[in-house]
Amino acid sequence: MTPTPQPVIEAVIFDLGNVLLFFDWKIAADRLCARTGRSRQELDHFIITTPFVDQLSRGELSSQQFFEIMRRDTGFSGDFTEFARIWSEIFTPNEPMIALARRLKGQVKRLILSNTTAMHMDHIFSRFPVVRELDGLVLSHEVGLLKPDPRIYELTLQRFGLHADLAVFIDDIQTNVDGALAAGLRGIHYKNTDQVRLELTKLGVTGI
Repeated sequence: MTPTPQPVIEAVIFDLGNVLLFFDWKIAADRLCARTGRSRQELDHFIITTPFVDQLSRGELSSQQFFEIMRRDTGFSGDFTEFARIWSEIFTPNEPMIALARRLKGQVKRLILSNTTAMHMDHIFSRFPVVRELDGLVLSHEVGLLKPDPRIYELTLQRFGLHADLAVFIDDIQTNVDGALAAGLRGIHYKNTDQVRLELTKLGVTGI
């Protein structure tokens, strides 16, 4: 019996951090410790246990409001411009994945779905214009939702007119991939570019 062919993928949806761009929290943390007098353990505990980063990432706090909280609660001694620079200068390009995304142009819709903040995106748009080359973005701070909330995947499908089973989502965090799978999308848990290329090829994506 002839195997049933895989459907043609119509969209590849990329996470941003640690998929298209690498990031390193340690860079910001070390600089923040120097400007707050907090230890790394104290700073990490604050970031992890308070709701403020999630609120910033859902757009419930403005960048300025988040800065005022950080200044109040950690003792940050600089101004907003310095804080935004420290908070955002943590990204470097994942060149092989960027090249893969560029090779997909004209084959499929190339989208970004990211938990992010306005401060990060201002920096990313300025420093990494490739992000604007893709066909669309769904950003948590603009839509008020965070992965793996099923509503953010559903919104992405609706916004771009996609069929769930013809879209594949790539993320470095397994729970976010699981959220996409639960919403009916296909999913790839990013480990490296060769692995992503192999998985996309299995789904019928060629020329990458």
